[in-house]
Amino acid sequence: MHYAWIIACTGTLVVLLAHGFGRMSYSVLLPAMRDGLHFSYTQLGLIGTGNFIGYLSLSIVGGFLAARFGVRRVVFGSLIVLGVSIFLTGFTNSFVYAFLTRLITGLGNGGAFVPIMALPAAWFAAKKRGLATGIVTMGVGMGLSLSGIILPFFLGKYGVQGWRYAWFLMGGIATVLSLMCYFLLRDNPREKGLGVYGVPFTDGGEEPKKEPAPNMFSAFKNVIGNSELWKLGSVYMMYGFSYIIYLTFIVAYLGKEVGIGAAKAGQIFAFLGFVSIFCGVIWGGISDFVGRRYGSFLAYLTLTAAYFIIAFSKGSLGFYVSASLFGITAFAVPVIMAAAAGDAVGGKLAPAALGFITLFFGIGQAFGPAVGGWIKDLTGSFTNAFLLCAVVSAIGTFSSLMLRKKYQTART
Repeated sequence: MHYAWIIACTGTLVVLLAHGFGRMSYSVLLPAMRDGLHFSYTQLGLIGTGNFIGYLSLSIVGGFLAARFGVRRVVFGSLIVLGVSIFLTGFTNSFVYAFLTRLITGLGNGGAFVPIMALPAAWFAAKKRGLATGIVTMGVGMGLSLSGIILPFFLGKYGVQGWRYAWFLMGGIATVLSLMCYFLLRDNPREKGLGVYGVPFTDGGEEPKKEPAPNMFSAFKNVIGNSELWKLGSVYMMYGFSYIIYLTFIVAYLGKEVGIGAAKAGQIFAFLGFVSIFCGVIWGGISDFVGRRYGSFLAYLTLTAAYFIIAFSKGSLGFYVSASLFGITAFAVPVIMAAAAGDAVGGKLAPAALGFITLFFGIGQAFGPAVGGWIKDLTGSFTNAFLLCAVVSAIGTFSSLMLRKKYQTART
């Protein structure tokens, strides 16, 4: 078995820790934190925004750092920061403290997530890149599912303080498993004496030519000057704004506003997470087949339907249909964007390119929770917030058609 598949599977673990524990678990713990700390939904949204500001800050810088110093070291350091900050979140007693710890968690999340999402571009040929990136994103769905199953147990067992123990548990796990990730990760096939997977070579393989790492200035110049990356970033922004409102407030909406209870809301969230486990693999394969343009178009269209359904549904069937559509497509857009970024600039600059388009994604994501929470406090309902998600996602659907139709499939 080519070591590229070990890289992809290790990437799954990195994403589970960085994105599943570092970000998605907040949706499950949000109602309990609100009850225990007496925060408003606007404050909870701002705490989420703090997390995304941190994510945005280091995802941009982290991508360029990874291109210069290697994905392995940047991911390891970021996971350590993430694990410690998640653990410290359990000691929250004020809005400012919660904002700061979640901000630091966002730094660790961005520093780990963006480089690991770009790493398949260095190990896989373009024709296999979408599938490999999809395998990496399986960690997000696993993290969502585990959060929906395990965290409600702590909330039930330890009452109003259960959310604290949940943060302690996730922080400890993330810190310990970061060592395993460091042991398994490698920056490129040359470190294993291998070629890029999916590129034919003779006599059992030729050791790839060692190329110097790009300096920060040249990487920045090449990325900024690529017009396709600007288009990718613009499309990515629509996803960042819309999906995070849905994901941040869905449990609070179902459990509090609709009134089905925390346990039932947690089950739907766990179901969403379970369905999303394979969404990256599915949509990565689709984008390899139909191209990044039409893959993005179809993904956005499915997400738009999910947002409209949750806004108008009043029964369990509608909730599960929305969760199914969202789950099966939840992380399709990041997979397609990561693969497209690698296609546009090649494996060496892929982390920097993904970091650049993540700037656009992060801007949308930073505003999403605050706007969603503000709409809830203003109107007393999340319905209008979900409708806004649908409108923004629809814009993303048709904006996808401006992306390049095909890339040079031989580019690595």
